[in-house]
Amino acid sequence: MASMRFFKSIHVKIVTIYVLLILIAMQVIGVYFTQQLEDQLVENFYETLDERANLLAYNVQQEIDRDEEEADRSLRVRTDSVLGELFNMENAQARVVDQFSNVITVTNPDEDIYIGQRSTNFRIIRALGGSTEEAVLRNETTGDRTRVLAVPVETEENQVVGAIYIEASMEEIYEQMAQTNQILLTGTMISLVLTAALGVFLSRTITRPIVEMRRQADFLGKGDFSQNVEVYGDDEIGQLSATFNELTNKLEDAHATTEGERRKLSSVLTHMTDGVIATDREGQIILMNRRAEELLGYSQEDTIGYDLVGMLNLSHFMKLSDLYQMIDPILLDFEHQEEELILEANFSVIEKENGKKNGLIAVLHDVTEQERIEGERREFVANVSHELRTPLTSMKSYLEALLDGALNDPDIAPQFLQVTSNETDRMIRLVNDLLQLSKMDARDDHIVMSEVNLINLMHHVIDRFEMSNKQENIQFKRKLPDEIISITGDRDKLVQLMDNMISNAVKYSPEGGVITVALKKEKQRVIISVKDEGVGIPKENLPHVFDRFYRVDKARSRSLGGTGLGLAIAKEIVEIHGGSIWVSSDWGKGTTFWFSLPVNGEVVNTHD
Repeated sequence: MASMRFFKSIHVKIVTIYVLLILIAMQVIGVYFTQQLEDQLVENFYETLDERANLLAYNVQQEIDRDEEEADRSLRVRTDSVLGELFNMENAQARVVDQFSNVITVTNPDEDIYIGQRSTNFRIIRALGGSTEEAVLRNETTGDRTRVLAVPVETEENQVVGAIYIEASMEEIYEQMAQTNQILLTGTMISLVLTAALGVFLSRTITRPIVEMRRQADFLGKGDFSQNVEVYGDDEIGQLSATFNELTNKLEDAHATTEGERRKLSSVLTHMTDGVIATDREGQIILMNRRAEELLGYSQEDTIGYDLVGMLNLSHFMKLSDLYQMIDPILLDFEHQEEELILEANFSVIEKENGKKNGLIAVLHDVTEQERIEGERREFVANVSHELRTPLTSMKSYLEALLDGALNDPDIAPQFLQVTSNETDRMIRLVNDLLQLSKMDARDDHIVMSEVNLINLMHHVIDRFEMSNKQENIQFKRKLPDEIISITGDRDKLVQLMDNMISNAVKYSPEGGVITVALKKEKQRVIISVKDEGVGIPKENLPHVFDRFYRVDKARSRSLGGTGLGLAIAKEIVEIHGGSIWVSSDWGKGTTFWFSLPVNGEVVNTHD
C-alpha cells in the first residue's frame, strides 16, 4: 500500500515526466543524428572511393596510352607506381587488369591473386564491357561489410583498354558509428541522472508547499487551527499558500462561532424542560436531548437512526408524511415506569433555503399533571354540582309543598321548615369547606403560627364531643401522656383537624361504641391516632379516603350531613404543618386514622 502511495506521489510524477522528456528528446536526437551521420559517412566513403577509382582509371589509361610499345613489365611497374601514389586507403585492395582480363598489378597481393593471372570475376568482365559495377558484400562468417567497385578504363575514343577493381572494407565506418552511439548513450544516461536530480530538486520546490498544505488540511480536519503554511515565494504556489493561510484563519473564526453556537444550543437543549427530537428527511432520529431521554426512557445512543413514527407509537395510524403536514399538537399516551405519561407533541419542519423539507423537529411537553388536574377539575365540578343539587332539590320539594298549603298545617309546616333549615346548613357547610380548600390550594389561607400545648388542645376537643354525643352513648377513651408537649402551629387549624378526625369517627361508630384517641412521641415528631369501632373500610377504598367528595357509605354520610371534604381538609392541614396522614382498617372491626406532626418548631409547607 505504501508503494502504491509512493508511485502516486507528485514527486515521482514530476521526476518521471522530466526523465521521460529527456529520454524521448535524447532518443529522437540520437536516432536522427546517428542516421544522418551514418548516411554522411557512407556517402563520403562512396564519393572518396569513386574518386579514387576514377583517378586510378584515368592515370592507368594515361600510362597505357603513353607507351603502348613498352614491355608489359614496364606497364606493370608504372601502374604499380600509380597505385602506390593514388591508392593508399586502409582496409582496401585495388587491382588493375588489361583488356584481356589479365591482372597487371594489385595492392597488398595475397596468395589468391597472381600478376598476369586471368581474372574470372564477373564484375571485372562487365567493367571490361564498358559498365561500372558496384555492390556491398557481407562476410557470412564475420558479418563484415565490404564495398566492391569495378570501373572500366577507357580511352578518349571510348575504347575499353582495361578495368579497375577495388574492394574496400566499411567496418571502420560502423565502428565509428558504434563509438558514437556509445557516446550518445553515455550522454543520455548522464543527462537522465542530472535531469532526475534536477527534477527532484524542482519537484521538492513545487511540492513542499503542497505537502505542507496537505498536512495543514489534516490538522484542520482534527480541529487544530494553530498551524500555518510557510510561503516560499510570490508565484502561483506562494499565492495559493497565502490564500490557504487566510482560509485557515477564516475557518478558525467560523469554527469558533459554530462551536459557540453549538454549545449554546447544547446547553439550551440540555436544560430545556421540554423534550426535543430532531430527524433527517427520512424521519430517522439524529438528535435527542436529555429531557426527551427522560420522558421516553431511551438514551440518544440507542435511538440514533431509529424511526420517529415508531418511537412515538404513531405507526399504527400515522405516517411520516402526515407529521410533515401536522400543524396542531397531538397527545401521546405512554406507560412509563408503570405510571401513566401523557405527552403533548408539536412538530415543525426543517427546511433548506430552497424550501425543500430536510427533517422534523418534535417538541415533547409533559402534560400528565395538567391532564390530571383537568380531570380532577371536571370531577370536582361534577361533584360540587351533585352535592349542591341534592339539598336544593330537597329544599325545592319542601318549599313547593309549603306553598301548596302545607304551610297552614301546624303539624307538617314546622317539620318541613326544619328539613329546609338543615339542608341550608348543609349547603353552608359545603360552601365553607369548598372555600377553605380553595384558599389552601391557592396558598391564600391565613395561617397564624404560635406555640400550642397539644395535650390541652386534644382534651378540649374530646371534652366537647363527649358533651354533644351523650345521647348516642358513645364513649371516648384517652391515651394521652401527662407531660406537656408543645408544637408550633395554627391553633384554629389544629382544632379543625381534630374536629374533622373525631367527627368522622363519631359518624361511623355504632351506638355505645368506643372511640380511642392516643398520642405517642417518636424522636422529633408526635403520632396521633383516632380509632373507632365501626364497620371499617374495604381495602380497595383505602387509597381514596382522602380524596375530595369521596365517601365509602354515601347514603349514610348524607344522612349524617357529611360533605365528603372533611378528610381532604384534614390532609391539607396536616401537610401545611409538615406532617403526614394515613389510615388502617379491618372490615367489621373498625378504622384507625393516624397523623404525625413535628415537635421541633420547624414547619414544612409541603405546598411550596
